Amino acid sequence: MKTAILTIAIAISTVFGISKSASAATGSKEEVSTLLADVSNISTIEVHGNVELYLSDGTADQVKVYNSYYAESALVQDENGTLRISSYTAKKLVIWVTANDLRSLAVYDNAEVRSFGKLSAIDLDVKLFNNASAHLDMDTYAASITLNDHAKADLSGKVDEASLQYDRHSFLNTTNLVASHLVKTIKSGRVCNDDRPELASL
Repeated sequence: MKTAILTIAIAISTVFGISKSASAATGSKEEVSTLLADVSNISTIEVHGNVELYLSDGTADQVKVYNSYYAESALVQDENGTLRISSYTAKKLVIWVTANDLRSLAVYDNAEVRSFGKLSAIDLDVKLFNNASAHLDMDTYAASITLNDHAKADLSGKVDEASLQYDRHSFLNTTNLVASHLVKTIKSGRVCNDDRPELASL
């Protein structure tokens, strides 16, 4: 019972924090948000520009935009299972996406992605480019994470089969990631195989 109450309290405070952040970003004291209809079967998400994306699992797909993005230089488009999000304004476009079957995520530019709760998947493929960053708490069977350029990733949770690739200029933190089998590859070619969960960190 205590665990359930704590979980609900954390969820409420996190949502309030997102709403407060969005309100500050729009320069208004009132929350400005848009719930996008007709979004379904999201398996891939592509993020470009100055975007702050929150990801969560759910039984139904849903996209909530915490800015009046129609008045801004932003695009949120769902096509054939791919959700494309882009914004090139000075202020971050804040979006919360709930997905039932997310399989791949590609993040570019200065975009930031954060999981809201555990991200559960059978096989998750994440690619970060440029100065993008990701803070992901996962519970997956397999995860492939690739960091390019100056990308940053902070990974936690539990993965059975983990494959991590990164450039020398990127930043990868796996201190709180437990993996049954972990392969790390620096793109120069050095490979580190680690089957010991307690050593699944840089």
